[in-house]
Amino acid sequence: MEELDFENRLVSPTEIMGENDSDNPLRPRTLRDYIGQEKAKENLAVFMEAAKQRHESLDHVLLYGPPGLGKTTLSGIIANEMGVNLRITSGPAIEKPGDLAAILTNLNEGDVLFIDEIHRISRAVEEILYPAMEDFAIDIVTGKGQMAASYHLPLPHFTLVGATTRAGQLTAPLRDRFGVSLRLELYTPEELASIIRRSAGILHIGIEPDGALEIASRSRGTPRIANRMLKRVRDFAQVLSDGVITLDTARTALERLEVDELGLDANDRRMLTALVKFYRGGPVGLETLAAAIGEEAVTIEDVIEPYLMQIGFLNRTPRGRCITRAACLHLGLELEEAQDGQIRFSE
Repeated sequence: MEELDFENRLVSPTEIMGENDSDNPLRPRTLRDYIGQEKAKENLAVFMEAAKQRHESLDHVLLYGPPGLGKTTLSGIIANEMGVNLRITSGPAIEKPGDLAAILTNLNEGDVLFIDEIHRISRAVEEILYPAMEDFAIDIVTGKGQMAASYHLPLPHFTLVGATTRAGQLTAPLRDRFGVSLRLELYTPEELASIIRRSAGILHIGIEPDGALEIASRSRGTPRIANRMLKRVRDFAQVLSDGVITLDTARTALERLEVDELGLDANDRRMLTALVKFYRGGPVGLETLAAAIGEEAVTIEDVIEPYLMQIGFLNRTPRGRCITRAACLHLGLELEEAQDGQIRFSE
């Protein structure tokens, strides 16, 4: 079987090169322009206003939820609303305690330090982060043996904004040092349609409400995917319908891009079909399934499975992965249910 390409999938919630640039014109700069996440937005507005009235820096903020929902965007909004600078880095990029010390000592009073995928920082770096978050100071040891010397460096009061797609992997001491914890939820099609219309205006794309809703309904509840689809549908509209995205244009474009009405692409359907074809719907172990489709197990677990489980197309059991009746019906597979309750496929 041919190897699946998950790196540049249209419906992948993970970022593609250039999408995370701070100067991305589609990225909102204020809470007023930020669409959706109303509960998190309302609470964050209160916390920021209170901090500004007290002339203090905002307490440390933890943002968690699926990828592509706007955690990086929200960190930029926090910095903009508080009137301070934003410094962006990621957990894997901070390899040594000295790397983190260099970043912290270059911050100014009130600045926002955004650490993406904060659950992936090393334990040694995390130990340096504790006193920095709590006491706004770090202790650095230089030299070895008798020449060793310890320096206590005070830091400016800053706001750490940590983002993670796996909040459960954060250690308890690190999680407890965040004063504000906000979960970002998947967007409704109506909210995504509003985001698409706003992005279309910025990109000077003509779009009808039905066309925006059609793109939104296939975007897996994720703004990053919605904006990516908008750009691709724009190309079809430019050639096929005088530059205006209509319902028919959006539907035609997404069908040609092999994204169906539930947001599944060819790779999703191929994996589900392999589960049926080779293993009669499961259960099958993750490593076995990964070998069958020529992909790494971690890619299936992190990229493919979450959405399929959210829409009820895949089950995880102690014995392995199983396809569901809903997925079979969506794929148009003939099936019958045996007396033991298991799905059986027609030969």
